[in-house]
Amino acid sequence: MINVWAAVGIAVFALIAGAVAGFFISRKVFQDQLKKNPPISEKQIRTMLTMMGRKPSEKQVREIMRGMNQ
Repeated sequence: MINVWAAVGIAVFALIAGAVAGFFISRKVFQDQLKKNPPISEKQIRTMLTMMGRKPSEKQVREIMRGMNQ
């Protein structure tokens, strides 16, 4: 018959190991998704500024990108 403390220890170890593995797996998947689908690109910023009636300069686009990456 298995000791109660051994069963509790195994359950706690499995819970912690699952949480750590889940964290790293979900982190990797999230990073891959960001590489495939970046949140916003320079082309999208230029299009947005043009739609607002402004002619975007390269400096404005770079400033907006820098602000969004921070």
